[in-house]
This record gives sequence, C-alpha cells and structure tokens, in this order.
Amino acid sequence: MLNEIVPAGAPWCGVVPRGRILRITDLHGRQAVDFLCYNALEPEERYHAPNTMKAAGTIFLTTGHVLYSDIARPIFTIIEDQFGGHDTIGGCCSAPSNRMLYGAENCPGCRENFLQAMSRHGLGRRDIVPNVNFFMRVPVEHDGCAAIAHGVSPAGCEVALRAEMDALAVISNCPQVNNPCNGYNPTPIQVQIT
Repeated sequence: MLNEIVPAGAPWCGVVPRGRILRITDLHGRQAVDFLCYNALEPEERYHAPNTMKAAGTIFLTTGHVLYSDIARPIFTIIEDQFGGHDTIGGCCSAPSNRMLYGAENCPGCRENFLQAMSRHGLGRRDIVPNVNFFMRVPVEHDGCAAIAHGVSPAGCEVALRAEMDALAVISNCPQVNNPCNGYNPTPIQVQIT
C-alpha cells in the first residue's frame, strides 16, 4: 500500500487505516524516530503518554504494548519489535531545546518536523504532546537520574504497529546531532503501510 524512504532528519505523516500495519525500519542503525499519533477522523483525540505507560506498567514499550489516546482508547498496538524498550519520556528535540541544552543556534529538531508534517492536517503547536521515541533509549537510574543514551539499534531493525482506529501517524526521522541518540549521524528510515 505504501513504501517510502524518509531522508535523514525529515518529517513524514500519513493516515493508517484501521487494521493496517505501519512498519518503521531503521535502515542503517542507531537512528531515533520520534512518533505521534491521532484519531484521523477526530484529531483532538491523540496519543497520551500517561495512559500508555500506566497500562503497559513500564516506560519502555515493546511487543504487545498499546499506544492509548487521551480518552483511553487504543490507537496502535506494537505487534512486532526487534528493538525492545522504546522510550516514552525523552520527548522531542527542538530549536529552543537545542539552544537551552547544547548552546546550538539555528538547529531545528523534531518539534519543527512535527509542525511541518502536521500543518497538512490542520494541526499545530497546541496539538504536539509528549511522544514515543522508537529505537531510542533513556535509561533511568535507581536515584532517578536519566539521560539520552547512545543509539544501539542494528541496521534493519524494525517495529510494526497495527492501527486500532483510522490513525494519523506523524514521524520525525530525528535530525539530532547534539546528543548520542543517532550516533551523531542521522540516517534514512523506511516507512511501510501494509
């Protein structure tokens, strides 16, 4: 139905009909993929990190976990996962956060990618919520310390999600070069809908 290569650092969005599979492949390895999703018919219903984490009983998502909406309805279910432990707490990078954290000026990030992709569907800044980061690790230590870790996904690593409603999926193929989530070298990914 769809098979696209998303360039390094680029956004992607599309509607995944209910029952179809969205497959994201980290083609070269060590590439973080920021992800948001919405009810395609009523996008004010959107991914909700707290509902997802509470239902999963963990902050690290993998096969069998469900991405829930703000009204506790399933949007996607992870049905295949070669990575294990996708991040739910790191959020998305942005030009302002790159300036705040790294002193990097004029360095747009996933937030700007999200805004670009979502604008095609009439969505904007107020529609961005805390997102899932596929293929990204944010370990949390016993004392509560947490930090973005080096990307470790191997080339060809995949995650597949089944749409539980007609879902708008929004992806930022993370352009980050200021922290190790992409091994300081963003690369392309493959997006398929089957």
